[in-house]
Amino acid sequence: MYSETTRGIRVTVKPVFLEDQSSPADSRYVWAYFVKIENRGGERVQLRTRYWHITDGRGRVQEVRGAGVVGEQPVIGPGESYEYNSGTPLPTPSGIMRGSYQMETADGQRFDATIPVFSLDSPHQPGFPAGSSTRPSTRLN
Repeated sequence: MYSETTRGIRVTVKPVFLEDQSSPADSRYVWAYFVKIENRGGERVQLRTRYWHITDGRGRVQEVRGAGVVGEQPVIGPGESYEYNSGTPLPTPSGIMRGSYQMETADGQRFDATIPVFSLDSPHQPGFPAGSSTRPSTRLN
């Protein structure tokens, strides 16, 4: 798991390689990622937008921007959390993702909560240890 905290907003990400949705012969590798956003601060926030910077194993970059996450713009009060999962395909057996969520406070202040840099690993990448599991538990504690 990977975590980062910005202004009391803790973002934790757990990536999981999806062997059953991947096709190495067709250069298609797919990952799910599970995200937990915790409000450890003292003010209510709303997630307004997302930004992802995705780099594949050859250094090619794809940027994704949009409103909210999975069709929602959740409001997260102090002590509350919000969880969702999504996924990404790559043409290479490994990659890296990072990004940010634009949050808005009740009084209209906006700030970017950092999504931690996390690696997208698969058993198809060179040097991957034999017998390593790519399917950890999907529960974020």
